[in-house]
Amino acid sequence: MLEGRNFWELVEKRAARTPDDVMTVDEDDREITFGGYREATLRAAAGLAARGIGEGDVVSWMLPTWHESLILLGALARLGATQNPIIPIYRDREVGFVTEQAGTKLLVVPGEWRGFDYVAMAERIKAERGTGFDVLTVNRDLPDADPTTLPPAPVYPATRADEAVNLLFYTSGTTADPKGARHSEGDIIVTARGMCDCLTCVEGDRNLMAFPVTHIAGPIWFCSSLMYGLTNVITEGFNPTETPALASRADVTMAGSATFFHMAYLEAQRAAGDHRIFPSLRNCPGGGAPKPPQLHRDVRDELGGVGIVSGWGLTEAPILTMARTVDPDDKLATTEGRAMPGVQLRAVSPADGSVVGIGVEGELQAQAPQLMRGYLDASLDADAFVDGWFRTGDLGVIDEQGYVRITGRLKDVIIRKGENVSAKEVEDLLFEHEKVADVAVIGLPDADRGELVCAVIAVRTGADELAFVEMQEYLRGRGLRVQALPERLEHLPEIPRNPSGKIQKKELQQQFGRP
Repeated sequence: MLEGRNFWELVEKRAARTPDDVMTVDEDDREITFGGYREATLRAAAGLAARGIGEGDVVSWMLPTWHESLILLGALARLGATQNPIIPIYRDREVGFVTEQAGTKLLVVPGEWRGFDYVAMAERIKAERGTGFDVLTVNRDLPDADPTTLPPAPVYPATRADEAVNLLFYTSGTTADPKGARHSEGDIIVTARGMCDCLTCVEGDRNLMAFPVTHIAGPIWFCSSLMYGLTNVITEGFNPTETPALASRADVTMAGSATFFHMAYLEAQRAAGDHRIFPSLRNCPGGGAPKPPQLHRDVRDELGGVGIVSGWGLTEAPILTMARTVDPDDKLATTEGRAMPGVQLRAVSPADGSVVGIGVEGELQAQAPQLMRGYLDASLDADAFVDGWFRTGDLGVIDEQGYVRITGRLKDVIIRKGENVSAKEVEDLLFEHEKVADVAVIGLPDADRGELVCAVIAVRTGADELAFVEMQEYLRGRGLRVQALPERLEHLPEIPRNPSGKIQKKELQQQFGRP
């Protein structure tokens, strides 16, 4: 493993150590080596510098997962600019808010991509908000200039406490404005190091990077590649048919990174019969949302390797816990691992804020070396922290060995006639039904109950729809208490998820009855 204090130091060290090894390969079988990446990054940095971009300037960029996106990431790091990656599904409202709050100097967009004109959106935002950023269109090309014209690389401090806050990541918001989390490059590096140690990454590993590069996981896997010499297999947008085929061609050793992606790999394997599509697979990194335990067992038995090795975290505090490849199988199936190095966790009662005991459910709070340096809107910090602990908003249980089991979200508890129903508990049981390919359990408003429990199901290919009575009888047979039984059942061809694999429950609530 190579050590480094910042992104650019890692780029230089890796290029010197293994210049001819492949850093990334995409769906068109284009490759870039570590040495080639360094040279391309320097030329792009010089081109951006010629456009007036320098240390501290805020550059917002919303590109698909291309080689050029990773080159842009490195070029901005070389210049010491402040980077603001934006997931390409954002539109006028969110992008307008983000660029205004962040003080964007340059907005980088892909022109037209997947039927949407990003340049037109950028121009609308400038006209409507009077925002003074420049727009750079990148269609598989970047500004290019002679690297000898570059200014010296920024000098980074020796201590983490003095690191520059030069990464701005926004959490998505449907009814509220996105929240901007302030991070340093060191936050990402320490996260990548801990994650890769848990996954036992080595030079020559080939990881399928399913998360968008603009998600916080993108820079984490970028640093992982540089530190450990692994190859990232990338795709501009996840496709449940084409992406598993890409991973198979690349003979991946790791296939990430969330429930939706793992389900797609399983479907591809089932379609392939006895032919193993990932013959060299060691593990499937997991994250983004807690997994159903049955999914781990299916991945282990059908895809191979140790199964899903998952972690838990947030944009504000990425990968707070992580399982290890050597963990017992029952812990891999039912938990999100233990606290990463330097992370302290506690569970507190949502009722009174008191710390609860081992094995008792509570809101998880954290102190961590990868914790954000606060929100861009500092007024949000008061609700986010209590006595120096970050409030994650996730409910969970910490067992006697330190393993963490996520039981739901504070805002994902359905209150039915005054009793709490965990959506995740019902989802995990339904996921084990032979007809169920995917499931979401949501609360819908009800005059008598306050909220009623609604299950939304996507059935497996070739299966009949799951009948309402059949569902209830199945859940009763699994020991689910009567109060938690879904009182409504809906079917969809697929469950809506965002690019990181999280179920879009607000969308389902709006569709099926929540104003």
